[in-house]
Amino acid sequence: MNSLRHALRQCSRTRQIHTSARWNGQHGLFNIISNENPPPVQVRAITPNGIELHDGLVMTGPCVFLEGEVFLWDTPSKLWEGWTKDHFRIFDVVTPKPEILLLGTGTSLSQPPPDIRKYINGLGIQVDAMDTRNACSYYNLLAEEGRHVAAALIPLSPKPWTKTFLGQ
Repeated sequence: MNSLRHALRQCSRTRQIHTSARWNGQHGLFNIISNENPPPVQVRAITPNGIELHDGLVMTGPCVFLEGEVFLWDTPSKLWEGWTKDHFRIFDVVTPKPEILLLGTGTSLSQPPPDIRKYINGLGIQVDAMDTRNACSYYNLLAEEGRHVAAALIPLSPKPWTKTFLGQ
């Protein structure tokens, strides 16, 4: 009984260890596995209204996270119906290419058509499709690790982006 009490006292004195942060004196905790600068784009929450970024901006329509920036993504309204490789041309011109593209397909997983997967793989980019909640979570993790990751995301209740031009 005494050894159990001793063990419990020791456990209560033990400090919890976090795998990606370390105490840095006056500056508090810092991430030991990321680059010096945190990734510019991070997802704070997924809500019925859209994808909420860490800075409070809510993306209500499809978007692409690439090289620390967010791009509006003009997609057909029905998932994979009428989609072509043209919807993924941004990955054809970006340098460096991401190692992995996370496809967030809304409320549930829906695999992309084989021709789209083949096109993206042909660019040297691995494709992982998953529901948008998991895609955002995985994106945050990989971006924090400093990986070259991109995410093409469809919100849970997507609203189409309206095309407006300056002066109209």
